[in-house]
Amino acid sequence: MAKLIYTAITSLDGYIEDEHGSFDWSAPDEDVHAFVNDLERRIGTYLYGRRLYETMVYWETAPADSPAVELNYARVWRSAAKIVYSTTLQETASARTRIERTFDADAVRAMKEAANADLGVGGAELAAHGFRAGLVNEVRLLLNPVVVGGGKRALPDGVRLDLELLDERRFASGVVYLRYATR
Repeated sequence: MAKLIYTAITSLDGYIEDEHGSFDWSAPDEDVHAFVNDLERRIGTYLYGRRLYETMVYWETAPADSPAVELNYARVWRSAAKIVYSTTLQETASARTRIERTFDADAVRAMKEAANADLGVGGAELAAHGFRAGLVNEVRLLLNPVVVGGGKRALPDGVRLDLELLDERRFASGVVYLRYATR
């Protein structure tokens, strides 16, 4: 069975964006970006909330003169299927993408059972549904050396998770990668 993996780039105090909705502090350097590319290469399907999808769709048409590490990520992103959970989005702006109106835990469970590659869930609000349904198998956090003091939390309130540390890595930029299995 495939795993459902939640990956988030966060501030040290656990936010994916600050109180103004900015996440400019989270842009990875080349070393971190290459590492993320390798992680994401194993994802066959992304489950996104609308807002994250609208941010990520940039990779569908990333400029040809982008740095090599970014072009590599664009290829990884375009090769995966994408499911966008939205009640308002009318059409998608990327290939291999479909819209679902609601998060259906049983449907996601069936996707995990049928998939040949892991699934990634992105967007804190959408991931919260997966956490609450007990569907998330791994949590991958890239902690940035910044404290933003508030904003959108990376992990949901009201959910207890017992985790097992599987991997860690430090980068010269001060970013720390932590990979946990849920128990």
